[in-house]
Amino acid sequence: MEKKWGISLTYITQHKPDGIAQAYLLAKNFLNGAPSALILGDNIFFGDGLSNLLRNAFEKESGATIFCYHVSDPTRYGVVGFDSQQNINQIIEKPSKPPSNYAITGLYFLDGDAPLYAQTIKPSNRNELEITSFLEIYKQHNMLNYELVGRGFAWLDTGTHRSLLDAGEFVKTLQERQGLQVGCPEEIAFDKGWIGETEIANIINEHGKNDYGNYLKNLLNKK
Repeated sequence: MEKKWGISLTYITQHKPDGIAQAYLLAKNFLNGAPSALILGDNIFFGDGLSNLLRNAFEKESGATIFCYHVSDPTRYGVVGFDSQQNINQIIEKPSKPPSNYAITGLYFLDGDAPLYAQTIKPSNRNELEITSFLEIYKQHNMLNYELVGRGFAWLDTGTHRSLLDAGEFVKTLQERQGLQVGCPEEIAFDKGWIGETEIANIINEHGKNDYGNYLKNLLNKK
């Protein structure tokens, strides 16, 4: 039987910075045993074929899936190491001697047991529930999977002023050269048949005559 995609959204507030893994304690009742995807708000992913990587992670029945990206300076990130069978055997946060150049990006697919595992994590020296400690539990249960975000993909972390500027320049260059919007939810929904011309027209009216509205207007003209 084909596994169906389902999306449910809610707003849950983290009142103080107690760590990424705390998300699964706060969202326990909302998830109610369902699998989930977690993405950090300051991460941008771009590349043809990205949807296939996400689908591969989604279709796994159990465990956790992380997305690993080759970086030039792995000492700045959480990094994974691999054994001779290319299974993950290490997860190290900002290592002085990295076991590989593959950083863990801010995108995670986790099964319905995630809140239960989150309850067993002890706060780190920073008094936070670390995502690396969370993933370590899945690794110990031999349930940590990974997808390599390889050549042709871009992963941008916009957590600093400089990296935010870099990301803006990256998106600007792509859009100006290709004439295509990067990450346009309305275009995706329209192409998938989730919304129709009436919904697009209403959104166009909300944007007026700005560039985004004109881009959506061109979608209707091409139909």
